Amino acid sequence: MFKLIGALLIIGTTTWAGFEASSHLTRRPKQLRIIKDSLQALDAEIMYSHTPLGEAAKKISSQMPEPAARLYKTFSEKLSKTDASVKSAWKESLDEVWQDTDMKTGEYEILMQFGESLGRHDRYTQQKQILLAVTHLDREEDEAREKQKKYEKIMKSLGVLSGLLFIILLF
Repeated sequence: MFKLIGALLIIGTTTWAGFEASSHLTRRPKQLRIIKDSLQALDAEIMYSHTPLGEAAKKISSQMPEPAARLYKTFSEKLSKTDASVKSAWKESLDEVWQDTDMKTGEYEILMQFGESLGRHDRYTQQKQILLAVTHLDREEDEAREKQKKYEKIMKSLGVLSGLLFIILLF
């Protein structure tokens, strides 16, 4: 009886671990899409509404889902409360939010490079910088979707099968 309960716990745990690993692969492309959409919203706010950066970030934070909402909310707060430069406010906001995302260092570098130019140029140059960041994020999103297709089922199966292997080895 105890062996059966132990076996079920092992299979349940490893299956859960496999599904959790798989969910990271599923969330990454979605988060990249949200960040890309937020950059495009920022472009619209800057180019067509002529909204100052702090206000634009505040508007975007109320329009976008997580993680972009938190990123832009933090960015807006940092811009309004401190004498920090736009570059440092962006970096601090990105660092604060980054650990709660499923994105990789490639995306972090793209967003950091974007932050380097944020608020430093006229609207048209800023628009070009946003388009460049979106283009790079498109490439990363395509790669993330390919990895998701390739490894999502493998991770789920690996969780179940590793549990079964562990049970066979124990008993």
